[in-house]
Parts: sequence; structure tokens; C-alpha cells
Amino acid sequence: MSTNETPEIAEEQPLSPLPPPPPVRHDDSLHVPNDRQCAEHWAHFSMLDNIAEHSMKVAQVATFVAKRGRELGFDIDVPTIRASALMHDIAKTYSILHGGNHSQLGGAWTTEITGNPTIATGVTHHVFWPFEVDINKYFTPLAVIYADKRVRHNTIVTIESRFRDLTKRYGATDYIRQRIEVTRSQAVALETLLSDSLEVDLNACDFDSGRMV
Repeated sequence: MSTNETPEIAEEQPLSPLPPPPPVRHDDSLHVPNDRQCAEHWAHFSMLDNIAEHSMKVAQVATFVAKRGRELGFDIDVPTIRASALMHDIAKTYSILHGGNHSQLGGAWTTEITGNPTIATGVTHHVFWPFEVDINKYFTPLAVIYADKRVRHNTIVTIESRFRDLTKRYGATDYIRQRIEVTRSQAVALETLLSDSLEVDLNACDFDSGRMV
């Protein structure tokens, strides 16, 4: 099994029976760790090098999306979204070694570490968003979800390529394949929504200069 992934992508609850949360907003009074501080947290939790490389690539995609959203007037904070992306797999190494849901555990750790629920929301829900997909209300977690779905290991790939790989490695049963498909469908819909809202074809973007590839 890869140390970058676990089958948790097929185990998340597709839809929550709970009411949707209030809009996820940045709070200037709350701490937002920078890249160096996030790397220190990685070291504290003995993050594997390949997971750190994956997290940097996810942050690259999420930061591009966030900057574009900010340019177009979305009420978001770019450093907050970048920090959430950098922290999204903070519990991955632990879950590989000891078990447990890395997104839920990571969200709890991030809350304790940063005291910032906006950053933690992106960590907790980076596998799947179980509520309405509304980027005006939930831009931060949705940006992290999308970014994670565009990175296989330490390489930016298309959503279809990412999920073909997941299905190949983890699709041992019809149930798991169905759950992976639910997550893939959400990722595709989210890419369409973000591309339309941000006025850029994200599927064809290199997430560096903004060039089409």
C-alpha cells in the first residue's frame, strides 16, 4: 500500500444527515501558520518525506485557486487556504502506522495546534465535502479538497488520472469502487464549478504561471 494514500477515500460518509455548517470565514484574530511553521508541525508528527512532498504540491494548487478567487473578489484569505492545504495530511503518517481516519484526526490536531477552525475545516474535510457544494460559503475547504484531487503523490495530474490510479490500487470490491466514484463525481463537479467561477480552465492549468498545458 502506498504511504501517500489510504482507502479512507472510499470510507467517508457521502452525505451528512446534519444541517450544513455556517459559512467558513477567515478571522484576522486567529493564528495562521506560515510554510516554515507548518513544516515544523510536520516534523513534530514525523511526517514521511513523500507525504510532505505531496502536501507541498497540494498547497501549490490550492494557493493558485485561492489567489485567483481573491482577484475576483471572493471573501477569502490566501494564507489561510495555503496553511490548510499544507496541514491536510498532518495525521497521515500516524494513521499509516497506527490506524484511524487521518482527515478527522488531522482536523482535531490542527484545531489544537493552530486554534483556527477555518484551517481545521479544510483538513477535516479534504477527502469529501458532505454538505452543499457552495464556494461562496465554503471556499476554503473546497479549495483544499480540489487541490488534493489534482495531486497524485508529488505530481499534478488530471482528476480522471488520479481516480484511475485510486481505483486500480484500492478498487477491490464493488462497494469500494462505488464509494470512489462518488468522490470522483464530486471532484469533477467541483472542478467545473471552480473553473466557471474563477474564469479559468483548471483542468488545463499548470498551477504555476497560470498557463494552459
